[in-house]
Amino acid sequence: MPIGARRVFRLSFTVSLSLALAYGLAMPLPFLAPIFALMLTATPAPPMGVKGLLGLVAVVAVTLCVGLLLIPLLIHYRLSALLLVAMGLFLSLYLTINKGNGLVGTFLTIGITLISAAGTVSSALATAVIYALIIGIGVAVLCQWIVYPFFPEEEPGGDARQGGVAPTSGRWIALRATLIVLPAYLLALTNPSLYMPLIMKSVSLGQQGSEVSARSAGRELIGSTFLAGCFAVVFWFALKIAPNLWMFFLWMLLSGFYFAGKLYQVIPTRYPASFWLNVAVTMLIFLGPAVEDSANGKDVYAAFAVRLGLFIAVTLYAWTAITLLERLRAYRLRDTLPNASATEYHY
Repeated sequence: MPIGARRVFRLSFTVSLSLALAYGLAMPLPFLAPIFALMLTATPAPPMGVKGLLGLVAVVAVTLCVGLLLIPLLIHYRLSALLLVAMGLFLSLYLTINKGNGLVGTFLTIGITLISAAGTVSSALATAVIYALIIGIGVAVLCQWIVYPFFPEEEPGGDARQGGVAPTSGRWIALRATLIVLPAYLLALTNPSLYMPLIMKSVSLGQQGSEVSARSAGRELIGSTFLAGCFAVVFWFALKIAPNLWMFFLWMLLSGFYFAGKLYQVIPTRYPASFWLNVAVTMLIFLGPAVEDSANGKDVYAAFAVRLGLFIAVTLYAWTAITLLERLRAYRLRDTLPNASATEYHY
């Protein structure tokens, strides 16, 4: 089997199997398991071993507990806590962008935002979210172990690592990503249980926004979010034909074939891998709460419309922020280096 086909089947089966296990075992926040499976499997590489999984769980537990430490400050010293959150977001996004520690940076970002916001409602909710995140990672890695022997990575993935950026540009991009995530976090503090999916989306946008230029930001950020909403609607109506776990697994498997084909360029596309990864992650963020709303007897369509509107709004803000910040940076560089060419203003 060609290497591209193996990667497509490996990613698709890992994500769909993790989804089936998470919902079949009635895990808390079950949509997190396929999201983690997607994040961990997207890079073409063998899965981590038992020692690596234990180390990852330990690192994740420590980074997530950072959010627990922020809860008393958010309750009693709001301004100081928000400054610490902003500094922590910058550090975590800098680790993700400049140091290549993508997983550590991602979970540190989630811990600072998601856990601390949930803790303002109750410490029990924050602990439950930590438990769901750790179990979701375990299920994702278990599914990797099951699927990988059938579709091994026999050729080195040359595209696994992206080129680094200069330290100055890396700090600027991390600051830009921080300013994308922070407003969504402030909104989530008003009602954490309602805006938790918005935090997940803003974290995804912050990381995606670090990889795009101001010129392509509108097309990639807004396009991927809107396309994810369309895919979520199609997926939902397809699932209504036979709403059971088997069909959920099969529709996810079929969707995974398409997204993985685009991600690995097996299906021709002019958009980069980050675009399709964001589409798949956002679709799962849409579907997870929709399934929970349906199980709890809530109006799924009204909740989806509100969620889509919020996602589009935060995406428009991200696009505007990237554009304005890049123009500000260009003006400052032009004043500092008046003889520099326009191409030197871009990283």
